[in-house]
Amino acid sequence: MSTTLQLQVRDIELMVLTGIYSEETKLPQLLRVSVFVDLDAPDRFTHDMKLSESKNYMDLKDAVLNVCPKGVHFTLVEAVADAIIDRLFDDDRVLCATVNIVKVAISQNGEAIGIERTRSR
Repeated sequence: MSTTLQLQVRDIELMVLTGIYSEETKLPQLLRVSVFVDLDAPDRFTHDMKLSESKNYMDLKDAVLNVCPKGVHFTLVEAVADAIIDRLFDDDRVLCATVNIVKVAISQNGEAIGIERTRSR
């Protein structure tokens, strides 16, 4: 039997310099990022297991918040997603990572306009 564990961090908001249109290239845009990571995990978790048997959720949040250096322009949000996934794959236990990015400025009336990128080992 093979067992995985999916960790999720949803709706992290951050300002990123991204876009292709002239009005987008001067000021950072608000992005809403969610991350889903499938982790190689034990078949069962017991009450006395250590955090090292899983993964700290804050590692996922850190991958989102600290992957985009100040002043660096990402033409495409797809590149932002790839940078986050690259950071997540620094952990060999990560089997699959999905990053969902919503461009808040162009989303209206509750819709979510953006991309979703997935990579597996």
